[in-house]
Amino acid sequence: MKRIGFIGVGIMGKSMVRNLMKAGFEVAIYTRTRAKVEDVIGEGAIWRDSVKECAADRDVVITIVGYPKDVEEVYFGADGILENTEAGAYVIDMTTSSPQLAVKIYDAAREKGIYALDAPVTGGDGGARAGTLTILAGGDREAFDACMPVFEAMGKNINYEGKAGNGQHTKMCNQIALAGALAGACEAYTYAKAVGLDVQTMLDSISTGAAGSAQMSNVLPRAVKGDFAPGFFIKHFIKDMKLADQEAAAASAKLEVLEKVLSMYEELAADGKEDLGTQALTQYYEKN
Repeated sequence: MKRIGFIGVGIMGKSMVRNLMKAGFEVAIYTRTRAKVEDVIGEGAIWRDSVKECAADRDVVITIVGYPKDVEEVYFGADGILENTEAGAYVIDMTTSSPQLAVKIYDAAREKGIYALDAPVTGGDGGARAGTLTILAGGDREAFDACMPVFEAMGKNINYEGKAGNGQHTKMCNQIALAGALAGACEAYTYAKAVGLDVQTMLDSISTGAAGSAQMSNVLPRAVKGDFAPGFFIKHFIKDMKLADQEAAAASAKLEVLEKVLSMYEELAADGKEDLGTQALTQYYEKN
């Protein structure tokens, strides 16, 4: 299991490809715009001109694309992964996507003798660079165990969540908790500014206690510095929250905090800020 196809080489994907190559894997890549990945091609990644070509002759095919519709597009159809990956290979979707779509991919792959895992990640661009991503995998246990060397090249907290779709369901839990943590951190920021505190001193003071979180320690300090570049795009977080809300509704669960935070981010997106990082939620509070 040394030949990997990697489809979707964005902010996180680039670092994941680099870490796979550092671990000794031969990585072929495909993304929509070659010009954006000339750097990793120069570092040894093999460019392929299509999804079809990237999936052919690979032991493992990894995808991390934008939206569920993109996942569906790259997996199904005559030029998709499942029609062009050899029996006995492994396909791993690391996009945050629909649990129902993950099951659909698993069932279609099994009919062709292909092993499918849904394995979304968390840890952001920093975790991708450091190779410390949290990986949440659903599918057959045997397939998860076989792919462990691949996962270990990209992450540290690697978890088997159970049957197909459970990786995505667990990622929904992560995004639900993240929504509340982000809003809480931004409200602390807003209060500190309103009462005249030095915001960074406040963050340094409370981030190691009971109020501590990755949002307080890593994300919010970017906003304090006026840095709203995306480690995680607002538009992608909106997609994730909508997926979580839809799955919750299907399970008759009411997520009031998630729905409120979703509405905040949708307002930012309506103001043309969907390509900013999630720390730009502070701008919602400053406006309102």
